Amino acid sequence: MTGVRRHWPDLASLRLLLLVAEHGSIGRAAADMGLTQASASRRLDTLERELGVPLLVRGATGSRLTPQGRGVAGWAAKAVASATELLEGVAALRAGRTAKVRVAASMTVAEYLMPGWLAALRAAGADAEVDLRVVNSDDVAALLRDSAVDVGFIEALDVPRDLSSTRVGTDRLVVVAAPGHRWAHRHHPVEAAELAATPLVMREPGSGTRTTLEQALGRATGRGPAEPSLELSSNAAVKVVVAGGGAPAVLSVLAVAGEIADGRLREVAVRGVDLRRPLTAVWQGRTRMSAPAERLVRIAAVPEGC
Repeated sequence: MTGVRRHWPDLASLRLLLLVAEHGSIGRAAADMGLTQASASRRLDTLERELGVPLLVRGATGSRLTPQGRGVAGWAAKAVASATELLEGVAALRAGRTAKVRVAASMTVAEYLMPGWLAALRAAGADAEVDLRVVNSDDVAALLRDSAVDVGFIEALDVPRDLSSTRVGTDRLVVVAAPGHRWAHRHHPVEAAELAATPLVMREPGSGTRTTLEQALGRATGRGPAEPSLELSSNAAVKVVVAGGGAPAVLSVLAVAGEIADGRLREVAVRGVDLRRPLTAVWQGRTRMSAPAERLVRIAAVPEGC
């Protein structure tokens, strides 16, 4: 390959360049890698000389990538991700174990969708050990930022901007009440303003269900839901309280389909508020997922029944 340099750049220096792009500061990037700022600056100077293109514009308020530097950073991200995958794969071989995929899923996804996805992953021949954490949507994002999991699944209208994401499906929230509740016998839908003003049995703050309801009512009425009648940390607990004659609740249709079908709960029609929400796979920005994690995301994106 005539004209192509045969000397490979140092991977640690490429990672340092990516951190400068992320933080806008050589000092902060150096701290992330346990280097002094002077050492980091020398590494970047060497990288510029080796590649033969200017990578950074240094200023009193920070550092930014040149147009050439942004191009190099795009290629560097792929190289660093591939090297990381190589090292993880070799480590797995040394340990004599199969690949492991660490997954975090919000409660609704974990309870009603993840079992089928994992069965399909196994049926597809993926020899991977799955470590599943069931947390609320806010905690999924926190685990990804801490590199504690490889991929997460959330149900929320807004995805944190620092995470990479892809939509894998759509869910719908529904209002449910006990058969004896006055809302179960209405002849007209509950309006968005009435829903917002009514104390409900609700999931805990940070859950995708709670956040979706707050955002949807905020967009429809300019206000969030009223103070909860009761706040619980699981779909199952909310359903028990509602079916026992408590206040109505708003839950995923996935969570209440069985109870609606057998008459333990009644779906209440609503008007003026859109309670649909996307189901989204998320992972760390600039990080390439492992092969088992990518396969799980592809399985999640396949419509049910296909």
